[in-house]
Amino acid sequence: MAAVRPSRNDHWWRDAVIYQVYPRSFADGDGDGTGDLSGVRSRLSYLSELGVDAVWFTPWYLSPMVDGGYDVADYRTIDPAFGTLDEAEKLIAEATEFGLRVIVDIVPNHVSDRHVWFQAALAAGPGSPERELFHFRPGRGEDGELPPNNWPSEFSGTTWTRVPDGEWYLHLFTPEQPDLNWSHPTVRREHEEILRFWFERGVAGVRVDSAALLAKHPDLPDFVAGVDPHPYLDQDGIHDIYRSWRAIADEYDGVFVGEVWLPDAERFARYLRPDELHTAFNFTFLTCPWEADRLRAAIDDTLAEHAPVQAPATWVLSNHDVTRTATRYGRTDTGFDFGTKAFGTPSDLQLGTRRARAAALLTLALPGSVYLYQGEELGLPEAEIPLERIQDPMHFRSGGTDPGRDGCRVPLPWAADKPFFGFGSHTEPWLPQPQDWARYAVDRQDADRESLLTLYRTALLLRRSTAGFGDGPMTWLVADEGVLAFARTNGLVCVVNLSDRAIELPDHEELLLASSPLHSDGRLPGDAAVWLLR
Repeated sequence: MAAVRPSRNDHWWRDAVIYQVYPRSFADGDGDGTGDLSGVRSRLSYLSELGVDAVWFTPWYLSPMVDGGYDVADYRTIDPAFGTLDEAEKLIAEATEFGLRVIVDIVPNHVSDRHVWFQAALAAGPGSPERELFHFRPGRGEDGELPPNNWPSEFSGTTWTRVPDGEWYLHLFTPEQPDLNWSHPTVRREHEEILRFWFERGVAGVRVDSAALLAKHPDLPDFVAGVDPHPYLDQDGIHDIYRSWRAIADEYDGVFVGEVWLPDAERFARYLRPDELHTAFNFTFLTCPWEADRLRAAIDDTLAEHAPVQAPATWVLSNHDVTRTATRYGRTDTGFDFGTKAFGTPSDLQLGTRRARAAALLTLALPGSVYLYQGEELGLPEAEIPLERIQDPMHFRSGGTDPGRDGCRVPLPWAADKPFFGFGSHTEPWLPQPQDWARYAVDRQDADRESLLTLYRTALLLRRSTAGFGDGPMTWLVADEGVLAFARTNGLVCVVNLSDRAIELPDHEELLLASSPLHSDGRLPGDAAVWLLR
């Protein structure tokens, strides 16, 4: 077992590299076709050797899996498909021995419709205390046949469902995910106890799903596009919730990372004040096209958002909801927008992979922390899932026009020549793996000095051992059109060539790492990046 790696500073989260595990698709320990905690435990050495500092697990709780585990029925129970609570505790302890901190996922906006609270609310009827934990309302219209308001869904379709007694309940996502009423003290108290439950089991932090949606306007008024305040997004009352959470986290030296999608930089920064969340995901950068000017603007905007509250930026190229980087960067439109996803969008994977390699060095050189989605280090492309195998509710609620998110959730390939590429042993995985994925397998990339896996391992080792990386200042350097160049401290320089021409490198004493081979004359080719020491 690897030795425990000491943190570079007391505030480890300010410059950590955090690996995202989607448990269903990481590794299948019992051979039933679904990834599980025993599979993760068997691969902890892989994560340690990769060089990450922490592991974030998407929900592993008891769930009907209508929305990939984000419909939670019980936060104190591990779903049997993944294992047991005892196994989760062992995983947390073993990860610590490998020098890996564990971050769990909390979904506070809603629960599963199988949750005991919601089942009790359905049984209790209108006007009951049980229904006060949710948003039950009479409908509009002569017979209450119309929804209580016109709120748009975070997925396609309606946000209200009518129950047999005539009332309607709110769900910003699917009908199987009823929204909780966060103005009720019982809801707040329960989640505070859930946080303590997991902190006491040794987790280092909590990722907060849909963090800006919890508080709703008490009157539940209609939504009017372009008019603030929004009735359910970024309501002012939400900050009192996170202040109470922060007090709990501080007792355990725990940290929070919020999923906060907000266009307003000043309001985004409010979530990162010293008594609220520690960090928040950077979606401006994640969705940005592979264009030098726009990437520079995204980086500047991100750093400017975080500066007033002195919070570290987070950088991420992909996650379990968005099109994989190698595919996205090979398309004509290299940005990401949920509203424009479509079947059959062509991609040049060779070009996309080349850009993904350069983006890895760009991301890891920026100030702050980095989140690395499983399979990103392997260069996995977005998989095309046969229609009959799609499981994502985004696809079904769109009427079949949205391909959904399953394409980035396909089980990982570990061994090129084993059944199911080593993901499991007996049963076909819950999502089909493309037939040509042997070339992406871990064991094949292990032996290839030019593989993306080798690039990531080398980059993460350098990031940990070389002064200048992680949290701290950066300065833009003069560069040609289509080129990004910036300096960190201690002489560290990152140059990213997003153009289609080769460029001269600035004066330097040492080339630390290149995403692609330099030309014979020392020039950096297009869609490539380097780390230099001056």
